[in-house]
Amino acid sequence: MFSSILVPLDLSDRNTEALRLAASLLAPGGRLTLLHVVELIPGLSREEEPAFYARLERAAHEQLGAHARTLEAEGCAPEVVIEAGRRVEVIVTQAADHALVVLASHRIDPSTPARSWGTLSYQIGLLAPASVLLVKSGEAQ
Repeated sequence: MFSSILVPLDLSDRNTEALRLAASLLAPGGRLTLLHVVELIPGLSREEEPAFYARLERAAHEQLGAHARTLEAEGCAPEVVIEAGRRVEVIVTQAADHALVVLASHRIDPSTPARSWGTLSYQIGLLAPASVLLVKSGEAQ
């Protein structure tokens, strides 16, 4: 059981297993943080396109809110955090305040493992100051 768990989420439907597993690993009274990072596009600042980034943040709040409500119905009270920035940097920074990071990942094709070395999950696994649990699902990529 972990006292604090960070679950970085994209807005895809592949996060269900990671969320379920994170909730099951959380100690009673522990802190579960659902994090989504709105990736800032180089050359397209928030000041230049506030409506674009506001739409992305609204979508993230809706999706993470739905995940939070599902977890609340199961007795867990997660915190929802939406930040803008570079995904790896924000996740690694947030991981410093947690005992565990639970992250949905994809399966790696053993015949071409080098293709996956630059993935977000690989980078977080190497850089995060907390332990990282990768939850593999789906087809090999």
